[in-house]
Amino acid sequence: MSNTSKSSDIIQNATTEPAEAYIAWGDDLSSKQDALNRSSESLDEYVGIQNAAASYGSGRRYSIDFSNLDGDTGGRPGLTRNDYYAFRPDEAIPRRLKLVLKRAEDIYHRVGLVKNVIDLMGDFAVHGIKLVHKNKRIERFYRQWFKKINGKDRSERFLNNLYKTGNIVIHKQTAKISLKVTDKLYKSIGAPDLNVKNLDSITIEKKEIPWRYTFIDPVYVESAAGSLSSFVSQKRYELILPTALRKSINSPKTLAEKEIVASLPLAILEAAKTKKGYPLDPEKTLVFHYKKDDWQAWAYPMIYAIMDDITVIEKLKLADMAALDGAISNIRIFKLGSLEHKIAPTKAATAKLAQILGNNVGGGTMDIVWGPDIELLESNTNVHQFLGESKYTPHLNSVYAGLGIPPTLTGTFGAAGTTNNFISLKTLTQRLQYGRDLLVQFWENEIEIVQKAMGFRYPAKIEFDRMDLSNEDAEKALLIQLADRNLISDELLQTKFGFDPEMEKSRLNREKKDRTSKRMVPKSGPWHDPQFDNALKKLSLQLGLVTPSQVGLDLPKKKPSEQTALEMKMNQPKPPTKLANDSPSESLPGVPGEGRPKLSKDKEKRQEKTFSPQTGAKLLIWSSSAQDQISNIVNPIILEYFNKKNLRSLSNTESEQLEQIKTNILFNCEAFTKINPNIVLDCIDQQTSDNTKAFYNWLNLIKLELARDLTVDEVKQAKSSFYSMVYSKN
Repeated sequence: MSNTSKSSDIIQNATTEPAEAYIAWGDDLSSKQDALNRSSESLDEYVGIQNAAASYGSGRRYSIDFSNLDGDTGGRPGLTRNDYYAFRPDEAIPRRLKLVLKRAEDIYHRVGLVKNVIDLMGDFAVHGIKLVHKNKRIERFYRQWFKKINGKDRSERFLNNLYKTGNIVIHKQTAKISLKVTDKLYKSIGAPDLNVKNLDSITIEKKEIPWRYTFIDPVYVESAAGSLSSFVSQKRYELILPTALRKSINSPKTLAEKEIVASLPLAILEAAKTKKGYPLDPEKTLVFHYKKDDWQAWAYPMIYAIMDDITVIEKLKLADMAALDGAISNIRIFKLGSLEHKIAPTKAATAKLAQILGNNVGGGTMDIVWGPDIELLESNTNVHQFLGESKYTPHLNSVYAGLGIPPTLTGTFGAAGTTNNFISLKTLTQRLQYGRDLLVQFWENEIEIVQKAMGFRYPAKIEFDRMDLSNEDAEKALLIQLADRNLISDELLQTKFGFDPEMEKSRLNREKKDRTSKRMVPKSGPWHDPQFDNALKKLSLQLGLVTPSQVGLDLPKKKPSEQTALEMKMNQPKPPTKLANDSPSESLPGVPGEGRPKLSKDKEKRQEKTFSPQTGAKLLIWSSSAQDQISNIVNPIILEYFNKKNLRSLSNTESEQLEQIKTNILFNCEAFTKINPNIVLDCIDQQTSDNTKAFYNWLNLIKLELARDLTVDEVKQAKSSFYSMVYSKN
């Protein structure tokens, strides 16, 4: 639309006398009619002033209406989905299955949400796929074959097409291999790449195995008998060549196209000329479907159920874009003249104002010199209120639900309102498992072909990483415990952690040889003592088999007043024994013959014996209680220091250190002291007492006499006994 006035009155009047801008009328009807007739001449000048011009393209449908409502029609027809799509043919959901498949592919490539979810499902379901076999040599063959045919990528494409279009058509090609190539496939490390093109030239015991898998777009594949194929078990399929491909085959232009067309089979050339289907080899064509009913020729894709919601989301995006364009736009109306005062503008005045406004369409303030007969009306827009994410929420939830993704995994869009998170996650895992089952069915058939071609006794098995949405660290810790109990193999454990069992086996053997030959430091752990020589010296010194100087221990001289626990035990007074020449008066009480005669009664009433507990018993009871109180205070501190959850998590060395600390605290405490954290902290800072050292020497003697290790309760009783024995003398 032009920004200049359509009238030439202003140009004509520029060199002549000024034209009248307004015209008035009187009370009579004729003068009013003349004024309005002259004012109507300015009708062409009433235009919208804008920056750019726009026009609608041809071919749009403007003639559709509900004209049948006129006349004798007494009711209004209902607005069905077909009526809605009649005005919006581009938004209509296709009815033909092939068009549905094509629309599903288009949505997958255009809508980032759908593409991301389907790719994620395919990658997650195929994660960790590998072939395993009882025989390691045959397993290496299968894994090399799986690697050469790019099995992991083919598996991902299988699941991606399954979730995308719901139908999979695979064309299989085979290759003949010789014994030489077979030996190369048996090698797991350093195997060179195989040249498949040269395999046909080898003439020594050729064996045919699957070698290449090509996915065909199901849009261009038709069942040979149509709906009649539902009555047969083995269906036949035909490839319908696209129009562009048929033109390239029938009329090749470049030299490369002519060479390729010359090498094509005659059946394809015939199909391109006659527009008929190219029959696919039933022995080398594999077809799989996603939840297809028996009476259906092809399965509907998973995306079909959410096409309406995706259309609505796209329309909402377009509405937001349009709203953004109009968020800052408004309409201004300039009114010339006044009907109330009987003033009407002429064509010249209207053209003059239109020219002024047309020449100043940019931003900023515009100044106009005019008379009192002009009025400006401006309208505001509330289109910005339409912008927001709340309108997307129900449709996005429907898309996620249709794809099988629960809102709990998206993090947005009403995740807090999910009623049952477990069922939502179960839906996703079951959908992924369904795809895995079809993939396993496909590969098991191919593995069986390889087994028969190579003469193996057993086929290989397919394994995946377990689909688990829980805590991965807890699962790995459980696997380690299962391996410790010999419930699973070390090879499986290494595989779960992402290590190659063959490489780890060679590394372990190499390290073992290095430690045996003293080229590597011995490995420490709960089953290996890295200081075995020192342990032997310690045990020999405790048994008294060697002197301290023999084990390299130079001890200073002890003080005259100090005694070891062994010396203290040796210096204890022995109980007197009765000698043969002792007189009866010097004999010990209780000797036979000195007591009351047999069967005689007491002549005098005996005095009642009073019981007074010994000090050692008190110390025994107190020391046992003190050990419990010390453990309650020290154990949390030690666990925090070693960063452990419980006492069972401590290693043998850490447990021995803990017992030594608690033992030293006990023997540094005075008898009957009230145990509290302050007392414990004071005792920890003190050095190891002589009583502690004497206790361990005494404890080792007990172990030697019993010829076994003591339990935890026995050690606790031994501490109480030694404490009462030592401190009862003080």
